[in-house]
Amino acid sequence: MKTLISRFEKLENIKSDVLDNEIIFLADTLEMLRITDEISNDAFLDAGMVQGGLSIISNLLTQGLQPEDVQNQIHRLKEKSIALSKIYPNLDQLIEDRR
Repeated sequence: MKTLISRFEKLENIKSDVLDNEIIFLADTLEMLRITDEISNDAFLDAGMVQGGLSIISNLLTQGLQPEDVQNQIHRLKEKSIALSKIYPNLDQLIEDRR
C-alpha cells in the first residue's frame, strides 16, 4: 500500500481519474487476496481504510479542490500505509504483485 500511496506524493499525479483507477485496482486486489486467503479479514478491513481515504480525496478533487489542497491527506494516508506495513509486512508486495 505504501508503494501505491507514494505514487501520489507528486502533485502532477493527484488527479481524480488516476485515483479512481487505483481505487478500483486496490478494491479488486484486496478482495482477491482475501478470497484466496493470502490476507486475513483484519488486513482486508485495515487496508480498506486507506482505500476509503483515497476515495474521499478523489471526491474532493472532483468537487474542485486543487491537488495541493489534498497533499496533507495524502501524507496521512502514507503514514497509515507505513503503519499497516509494520502490522502486515507482506501486504504491499502482495498488492504490487497483482499489477
